[in-house]
Amino acid sequence: MDPLITPAEFFLPYEFYPAVLLLCLGALVVYVRGLTRVPGRIGFGRTFSFIFGVVLIYLVMQTRFDYWSQHMFFVHRLQHLILHHLGPFLIAIALPGPVLAAGTPAGVRRVLAAVWRRPPIRHVYAAVQQPAVAGVLFVGLIYLWLFPPVHFYAMLDARLYALMNWSMLVDGLLFWWMIMHGWPGAEHSHRPYAWRILLLFLIALPQIAIGAYIALCGHSLYDVYAVCGRIWPVAPAVDQQTGGLITWIPSAMMSLFGMLVVLRQWLHAEKRLQETMTDDGHVLA
Repeated sequence: MDPLITPAEFFLPYEFYPAVLLLCLGALVVYVRGLTRVPGRIGFGRTFSFIFGVVLIYLVMQTRFDYWSQHMFFVHRLQHLILHHLGPFLIAIALPGPVLAAGTPAGVRRVLAAVWRRPPIRHVYAAVQQPAVAGVLFVGLIYLWLFPPVHFYAMLDARLYALMNWSMLVDGLLFWWMIMHGWPGAEHSHRPYAWRILLLFLIALPQIAIGAYIALCGHSLYDVYAVCGRIWPVAPAVDQQTGGLITWIPSAMMSLFGMLVVLRQWLHAEKRLQETMTDDGHVLA
């Protein structure tokens, strides 16, 4: 049983990962710095969305929450819901690119630009940002880490556990960035809006399927939590069913939210296009 802890103890890292602290703190510092330098005004909603997304990622990886996720299946599923869905989604809908670019020190920008100019980096990025590849990776990682034999060893091996969480976070950031910004080569076409909506619908289906299976299968799939010891007096069946429901319903709802955001972007793009056209239907120069 996890002993009663104070709020202050909750926020202390269960296992300190310097990379998590550096990533989250660095992102916040660069973003706040960029707010004072980017031309124009960034709305409160976008600022709050970015900061809240980063804070959520930090909370599930660098506090007592991470300990709970290693001892309760439903908490683990909440952790991955935030790492793979909600946190990256909030960051992506903030459209933080210009602010982050403005807040990044010039020397760091030059290094990043030099790295980005390397063909292997650009080619790999372009490949994983294509809709079919991105969708398969997004769903495939969920299935991989929830495959019972893989999940068993991932929860017992510290390095594999870290790889699991980081892969979900990185893939989530890449996927939701592509959904909100499009993919390389699609910047000047309106068709990608429809493709993004279709992709969000398609990735929801296998998530619903695996979540429903976990919740309704009627037998234990994840005995590793009996090995590690559950920290709260929750029946194993209830723990598994709750985790399945989290995989089933909130994950699918994220696709719906994403569709609504992309549809809103599409309508705004059409409106801007109409505003640039003359009465005879020609686009203004």
